[in-house]
Amino acid sequence: MRLNQITVPALNVATSIEFYQGIGLRLIVKSLPDYARLETPEGESTFSLHRVGSIARETGFVVYFECADLDSKVEHLQGQGYVFDQLPKDERWLWREARLRDPSRNVVCLYLAGENRRFPPWRLQE
Repeated sequence: MRLNQITVPALNVATSIEFYQGIGLRLIVKSLPDYARLETPEGESTFSLHRVGSIARETGFVVYFECADLDSKVEHLQGQGYVFDQLPKDERWLWREARLRDPSRNVVCLYLAGENRRFPPWRLQE
């Protein structure tokens, strides 16, 4: 089994497209005003936006995008006007994370984990 895509709610798909293109995703499907699909610059994962009329204040999910150059990526995005809720910070689970919100207020985490993404020291053995 392989994860193909994640779809998140968007109050305004066009505005959300600009946000996600700005952080580095590439638009591959555009069906305004209801839907868009983007792909990550590395790997085969895709990311979709689906128009909704409203979004619960706290959705409980976070979208994660790994960046090999996290600190410089955040610095670049700040220069482009992106506002971060959390600047790059080393977390106790051995990831370095920065957090911001998309135009629909969904939480987006840009992170660097390296081998700890799939193989943390506490990973269960086969």
